[in-house]
Amino acid sequence: MENEKNVFIGCDSDYDSAGIVIFGAPFDSTTSYRPGTRFGSSAIRRESFGIETYSLKQDKDLTDYNIFDSGDIELCFGSPERALDDIEERAAEILRDGKLPFMLGGEHLVTLGAVRAVKKKYDDLYIIQLDAHADLRDDYLGQKLSHACVMRRCHELVGDGHIFQFGIRSGDRDEFVFAKDHTIMNPHSLDGMEKLADTLAGKNVYLTIDMDVIDPSEFPGTGTPEAGGVSYNTLLDALFTLKGLNITGIDINELSPHYDPSGRSTALACKLLRELLLMLQK
Repeated sequence: MENEKNVFIGCDSDYDSAGIVIFGAPFDSTTSYRPGTRFGSSAIRRESFGIETYSLKQDKDLTDYNIFDSGDIELCFGSPERALDDIEERAAEILRDGKLPFMLGGEHLVTLGAVRAVKKKYDDLYIIQLDAHADLRDDYLGQKLSHACVMRRCHELVGDGHIFQFGIRSGDRDEFVFAKDHTIMNPHSLDGMEKLADTLAGKNVYLTIDMDVIDPSEFPGTGTPEAGGVSYNTLLDALFTLKGLNITGIDINELSPHYDPSGRSTALACKLLRELLLMLQK
């Protein structure tokens, strides 16, 4: 069996009827350690034929819902500014049509483009970040548009107390000093995510998942692996506590498939994407 349509399995509805629209943002030009996330979205589509459209955990099937995979954006690798503008434009178009944008990275910087679009539609926006890294540097080697700075740039958009960070276990000292005054950080684990169902009830929420939140023993296919992460099952159980929230935008990012020749990292990303798409169904 092959993925002849080059879309994520079960996500071949037409655009007009779709409630969720997937798009890829294959950009990795600011990666600080090992590049390769530009190949993440295409690998997820290509390997998705290896999983089922049905989720036993949720008793739901992708084929019962209208989801459209619009493919990858063609991005300018030499310009973070232009790439972010193109990502923002695609996300804004999806939002204007009353649909939920689901972005596949790409490095984590791509989140900024989507957040810009969502923030313009939903002024009072909250962000939930699952990640190994704080991503709160003001600049990285003089560059303010870097995957190491993405949440700092997002903070400039949404303000204090609007970013909830989970699983963080790496960063420089200044990032954690900044977090104490400006974000709500839950380091090392996903403990406390279940409380967000009450804390953010009725709020507009953007959810961003850096796949390196998962321990590299389960997910080695990433550019900046960081020991001490959570398991896939722990991640999934925590995400399911968010079912009742008003998710207005979502992404998963930082899969670098070629660092895992076994393919298990890509397979894990495929399964997580399926579960998230089904979780988002009302």
